Amino acid sequence: MNKIKYLVLSALLLLTLILNGCKSRMPGLFSARSPHDQYRGMLINAGLDRTAMGAQWLSTAEKSLAAPIAVRVPFRESGYFPADRVVAASYRFSVSQGQKLTISIDSKAASPFRIYADLWEIRPGREPKLLAYADTLNNPFTFDADAVNMYLLRLQPELLQGGAYTVEIGTGPSLAFPVQGASRKNIGSYFGAGRDANTRKHEGVDIFAAFRTPAIASASGTVVRVNENNLGGRVVWLRPDGKEYTLYYAHLDEQLAKTGQRVQPGDTLGLVGNTGNARTTPPHLHFGIYASGGAVNPLPFIDPQVTPLPPLRAALQPLNTRMRTQSEVSAALTTTAGPDTLVRLPAGTIVLAEAASEDRYRVTLPDGSSGYISAGRLRSASAPLRKFTAETAGHEVFDLPLRTAAVRFRLEPGERADVLGTYKGYILISNKNQETGWVPAPARLSR
Repeated sequence: MNKIKYLVLSALLLLTLILNGCKSRMPGLFSARSPHDQYRGMLINAGLDRTAMGAQWLSTAEKSLAAPIAVRVPFRESGYFPADRVVAASYRFSVSQGQKLTISIDSKAASPFRIYADLWEIRPGREPKLLAYADTLNNPFTFDADAVNMYLLRLQPELLQGGAYTVEIGTGPSLAFPVQGASRKNIGSYFGAGRDANTRKHEGVDIFAAFRTPAIASASGTVVRVNENNLGGRVVWLRPDGKEYTLYYAHLDEQLAKTGQRVQPGDTLGLVGNTGNARTTPPHLHFGIYASGGAVNPLPFIDPQVTPLPPLRAALQPLNTRMRTQSEVSAALTTTAGPDTLVRLPAGTIVLAEAASEDRYRVTLPDGSSGYISAGRLRSASAPLRKFTAETAGHEVFDLPLRTAAVRFRLEPGERADVLGTYKGYILISNKNQETGWVPAPARLSR
């Protein structure tokens, strides 16, 4: 997009949104709607959904939910959203039940720009469900993964605004550790271990501590039961606020909490002992979590051992530029038709470097599919590979490697151009005016 056209469109968009805001309150501004949904409403109310760029922004938002790229958390990525293209990024990942997600987005540009960040639950056969989102200032936000699900994070900048960004998805425990002064090294037995000659499974974790060490509330909530039983001895049950599971504290030497009592994280519920079937063992707290389906592994809920975010080793200079494969590579690509299709890309394949994560680049191919390729397997596509000479009849040069694509310009008979790379039977060429486009690959190319 040339500079004049870009400035005109920017001014038109800003003026339209201001005039529309003067006529009526922006939809959802004082409601629970996400900032992304509020912006979507502004575009529609301003009639910008009937413009090419507005319609593309709305379409890109939907497509990004249908084709997220698979990543592993904890995750860190730095990328670049260009102001002259309508883009979005979406990531698909899973976390252990009980972990807390912390998501932060940092943006840098000559003028501040907004990135809309939404967290979704992926539901097979159904529409994704919105779970959480960043505020309008892109402050970090958190979410407790109380169930085993697949999640999706979507990032989308506002129209005609862009710049560099870094997204981080960190994980940690959603609950406080339940024994005062203790840590993971104090855990001596884990969930699922055999009990009573393997006739039953351990339904919690055993946290060993000195006799009568305080067992503390892992969350704010209500004590729903204080009683005794044969296995657990003296026990306390705590229901965290807003949760659909209950915390179980067993083998206490003394119960200090009362049924119905409101507690905050760190409040003492009882004192560690060895009552119940733990009479012959050293003092410890048996800590369990029970949901409607029964016992769940409590370790991810309380594990203070946090995996750090991975370092970023790939250079950022190539972002938002064309690159090409140095040799044949295999890549798992995501398209709107489905995720993780393993394909082989021959040497010289053209890709667009969108973002960097660890030692790899997230790239988009000319057909719109995306995936990660090791940074060491890619090089800039600015230098020509060889020369191409137009045939007697000349050549139409397309904006995509498709015969049905729009024609960008024409090569006259005998005109020479630089070959920058290839894709599926087409070559990307650059003419003497530095215009680029695609032509069908000939049988032979000039050296």
